[in-house]
Amino acid sequence: MATKDQPKPLMPHATATWLVDNTALSFEQIAEFCGLHILEVQAMADDLASSKYTGRDPVHAGELTQAEIEKGQADPAHVLKMHKAPVEVTRTKGPRYTPVSKRQDKPDGIAWIIRNHPEVSDAQISKLIGTTRNTITAIRERSHWNIANIQPKDPVTLGLCSQRELDAMVAKAAKRAGITEDADAPAAPVRNDREKLIEELRAERDAQAKAASEAAQEAEAEAWLAARRAAEAAEQPIDPESGFSPARSDD
Repeated sequence: MATKDQPKPLMPHATATWLVDNTALSFEQIAEFCGLHILEVQAMADDLASSKYTGRDPVHAGELTQAEIEKGQADPAHVLKMHKAPVEVTRTKGPRYTPVSKRQDKPDGIAWIIRNHPEVSDAQISKLIGTTRNTITAIRERSHWNIANIQPKDPVTLGLCSQRELDAMVAKAAKRAGITEDADAPAAPVRNDREKLIEELRAERDAQAKAASEAAQEAEAEAWLAARRAAEAAEQPIDPESGFSPARSDD
């Protein structure tokens, strides 16, 4: 069995393709070394894989030695050992990478920041959005080649950055510019959603009470009219005050 902590080739599928085409190693050995499922290796050997990979020589890359391959070919139970682990690729400092599908949205996001947060520096915008200062300057000075079609839009909505990153940048820029909220300034009356909801509920309650009162009056009028018709049908006098027939005495 292979050591689970052993690093894998930099390009596992391409390495497996090369080993299948250029060695007599077993599928199990190749799958174990490359960190793939044995069926993936089998599909590569049978040309059934959905994606065709260009082989990558692990010997040339320094990940395997020819002697190690020969040991594996001589003994199917031999577990291939990595000669030199691939160098881990880390992101270097520089502008943020933006997918190609979103790069056309950058000018809109830049324009939004310039309009809503003028205290933010070009360097901060460049780092947040992943663009050049020349582009920012052109948009700020309205000399950009596509300025007529640029519409300021929230970069968070456009997916160019996260809300946390935007808030952190704005807070840092505001602190640097000395922008703070005036605590002594009188607070402007604000109608919040709670007050609006209370007013709506009160209006709804008043409307329901009015409707109930009108319904009660209508029901009373219908009862009076029904009693009058019944009395007329029985040829009994109607009490004009109550609207009902006086009770008959059995005397």
